[in-house]
Amino acid sequence: MKFTKGQEFMAELLGTMVLILFGTGVVAMVVLFGSNPPIPGEVVKGGYTNVTLGWGLAVTFGIYIAGTISGAHLNPAVTLAMAATGRMPWTKVPHYIAGQFIGAFLGAALMFAVYRPKWLLVDPKLDHTTGIFCTFPAVPGFWPGFLDQVVGTALLLGLILAVVDKFNAAPGSNLAPLIIGLIIVAIGISFGGMNGYAINPARDLGPRLFAVVAGFTHNGLTDGVPNSPDSPLAIWTIPVLGPIVGGFLGAYAYDLFIGRTLVKAHRLATEQRPEGMDPSYKEAA
Repeated sequence: MKFTKGQEFMAELLGTMVLILFGTGVVAMVVLFGSNPPIPGEVVKGGYTNVTLGWGLAVTFGIYIAGTISGAHLNPAVTLAMAATGRMPWTKVPHYIAGQFIGAFLGAALMFAVYRPKWLLVDPKLDHTTGIFCTFPAVPGFWPGFLDQVVGTALLLGLILAVVDKFNAAPGSNLAPLIIGLIIVAIGISFGGMNGYAINPARDLGPRLFAVVAGFTHNGLTDGVPNSPDSPLAIWTIPVLGPIVGGFLGAYAYDLFIGRTLVKAHRLATEQRPEGMDPSYKEAA
């Protein structure tokens, strides 16, 4: 099936919007509905466990929305890595990424509209809950968070390619979105602390831009101390640049060590062999 650029754009927009609605929505549940005043040791709405499960399901359902039309990248790091490894033409990159960022912005706006009455009770000045929309580093400075994002996104791309590779152990019909969602859960559980495991430039920057427009302070984009470890440039660039670098590394590593090996093995297995020759003769040769 072939689809127009407009159809692919809308698929990426809607899929990413669903991703952000569920993903930021679960963070809002955890942050906004605790006891007031806070109860020490209280785990609100499942705490971090719910956050990791919520983001995994968010990705799963976003993929189900957009998968048939656009492949459901929902992530500029995925789109750029797919283009760089020859899995899609570069001409598709602009409208894919545009759809992802717009969808992320709209998803954040709709989630805020739903929770706004409660939000204004918890944070009437909008000065300490911007983290519901976007990520912030646990350690000041650029490089710790950057390395975290590179490793997390490299894992993401390598595992996505392993799941969708037709020459690998492919999942059953229509199960790939669920498995990719579980990849997100695994990354969040294992690598969520250092920088919030954005592993997706649109997922982070789109909602962050909405937070700025909506009047949230301490947003990592318009505040902070310039030329310091807490400068905006050392915050918002981490989940943008880190995933792009990590996506390239993960995709190229998969192709170099796994993908090409599987392609070669498949080619050898399907070549015509002399009658009566053992099927492994080419491999032995």
